[in-house]
Amino acid sequence: MSKAYSVEQLAMSRRSALLLGLAWTLASTTAEARDPRVQLKVWKDPLCGCCNEWIKHLEANGFMVSAVNESNKAVRASFGMPPRFASCHTGVVDGYVIEGHVPASDIKRMLKERPKALGLAVPGMPVGSPGMDGPDFDGQRDPYQVLLVQIDGSSQVFSSYS
Repeated sequence: MSKAYSVEQLAMSRRSALLLGLAWTLASTTAEARDPRVQLKVWKDPLCGCCNEWIKHLEANGFMVSAVNESNKAVRASFGMPPRFASCHTGVVDGYVIEGHVPASDIKRMLKERPKALGLAVPGMPVGSPGMDGPDFDGQRDPYQVLLVQIDGSSQVFSSYS
């Protein structure tokens, strides 16, 4: 009788352990994992105001952004983004590279369409693009294009802004 009791006790202990493990897993799920926003990681100079403004633009459009305050040059190269598409910050979102002042709407469109590509780029720092559109620019807007950069380094126009 004593043996049956220990088997029963052991079975109850296993169930309790399973339930406690499940409860711990649910309770320890981070806010980040529960957050439905798309996560984007950005490498940028810590003192760059336009990079910070671009991040605010993304956050205002539903992205969860984490910033790494260090030069993006080495990161850009490690992700395979050709230097001719360079800008002041480089991001990564869901396996795609984002170079420069790409509007949030274009990033969302790319994530919805899922093209086979390296990512999106807005070379340089065109005035009027997100992050380059604050009061310091007096409403000026330069025409610019968002490029879809292919894995082989070629590109095509994804969006145009005038």
